[in-house]
Order: sequence, then C-alpha cells, then structure tokens
Amino acid sequence: MAAANTSAPAAPARRRRRPLPGSLLVGGAVVALVLATALLSFVWTPHDPTLVDPAVRMQAPSSEYWFGTDKFGRDVFSQIMIGSRTTLYVGLVAVGVAALIGVPLGILAGMGSRRLGEFLMRGNDLILAFPALLLAIMLAAVYGAGTGVAMIAIGIAAIPSFARLIRGGTLQVMSTEYVTAARAAGRGPFAIALRHVLPNVSSLIIVQASVGFALAVLAEAALSFLGFGTPPPTPSWGRMLQESQELLGTAPRLAVFPGLAIAVAVLGFNLLGDGLRDRFDPKVEDRR
Repeated sequence: MAAANTSAPAAPARRRRRPLPGSLLVGGAVVALVLATALLSFVWTPHDPTLVDPAVRMQAPSSEYWFGTDKFGRDVFSQIMIGSRTTLYVGLVAVGVAALIGVPLGILAGMGSRRLGEFLMRGNDLILAFPALLLAIMLAAVYGAGTGVAMIAIGIAAIPSFARLIRGGTLQVMSTEYVTAARAAGRGPFAIALRHVLPNVSSLIIVQASVGFALAVLAEAALSFLGFGTPPPTPSWGRMLQESQELLGTAPRLAVFPGLAIAVAVLGFNLLGDGLRDRFDPKVEDRR
C-alpha cells in the first residue's frame, strides 16, 4: 500500500502589492504641510498679520520676523500662514462646486441618449469659452469683487473638466457586462448610476479634484493679483505679489516668499494628482 502524502498543499501565491508611487508620497507630504500650516494659523501666528506698524516696516528676516516685514510693517510669515488658509478655502469650495455640477452632468451625458450627450457636451464647450478670469470680471461687475466671486468663477470654469472626464468613464462602465445584467434585472437608470457608475468613476473624481485644486490655487492667486479675489485686509498670496511689484528692486524677498508658497502648493497638488492617477490606474502595473 502506497504511503499517504502528508505534505501540506502549496499555499496560493499572493499577489504582490504595488508600492506607492513616489509622486504620491511627495505630493501628499507637501499638501499635508500646506494643510498643517493653514490649520495652525487658526490658533497661532507669530504676529498679527493685519497689524500695520510703521515703526518696523521693511525689516529684514530675523529671529523676531522670520520672513521680515512689508512696506506697511506687517509680518510676512504670518501673512503666508493666513494666505494658506485662504487659498485652501477658495480651492475647496471651487472644486466642490465643479464636482457637484460636473459629475452629475458627466454621468447624465454618458448614460443618456447620444443626442442628449452631444447637447450637454456642446454646452460644456460653451463654458470653456469663459475662463475663470473673465467670469470673475463679469461677476465682479455685478456683485463686486470678493472671495465669493472668485470661488464661484473658478468653480464654474472647472465644471467642463469634470463633466468630460466623468462622461468618458461612464461610457466605459455602461459597456460592461454587469451593467447589461443590471438592466436585464430591471434596475432603473438612477439605481445603475448610484450602484455601478458612481463607485467605478470615484477614482477619476478624486484624481481630477486633486488636479483641479492645483489649478484653483493658481486661479485664486491670479484673481487676487488683479484685484478680483480676496479683498484686504485678509492676507492672500496673490495680493502679496501685487503689493511687492514696486519693491522688486529693493526688497525682492516680498515677492519671493509668496511666489514660493504658490509654487510649492501647486507642485504638491499636481504631484498628488499624478500619484493618485498612477495608483488607481489598473494599466500602470501592466506598463511596468
């Protein structure tokens, strides 16, 4: 009689996990730094960022004033801290407005008839003809310049990016077999959209929100630079750049510090968006 085989069956090979992309780690760290600075500004700043003190105007960086003071005697580092809060607030609301309108429009354009999809996309193209700056000027002429005008203008200008991307993702989901089975089971369009389409395009929404945040940071700085964004005395990186123009020859640091803050924030959100795209894209592993 043959001896029984007592050896344990081989364990199934575990699928190797993909390491986190470097851009995701670096971008996440930079965004976390900007977010931490904004949160810290709610409870602490080295000095009052709106306090005008002619006695200490144009001070060089020192242990008391880390980034020096501006032509009004305000602490530049404290303004940078409060400016991060303003930038994140405008970006969050603007991206939220774009996603709340653009995502349903994209899903509707992808799930509806071809004629409806083309109609919505042509309206989408019409919005593209009005960039955030032009929208801000139009809204400022009616309601006056302010943070709210900047947020709405940036949000409206970002709607086409969300709608077009989500429509493409929806068309891919609608061509799958499980959606065909759901239709055969009698599920309505609303149930299919909530149960099948939205979960499968959620990664696209996250990636586009991160990239859109970077664009919102730039747009807010540009609008504040031109006087259509956050009004004084609330600190804003874009207005800090505008106020430093006349002093570029004598005190370039007044433009360098807010410029670096804008560049770092935009770089962080762009890297985060690239990392999220690589993480969520199932084709990345195959390409590697």
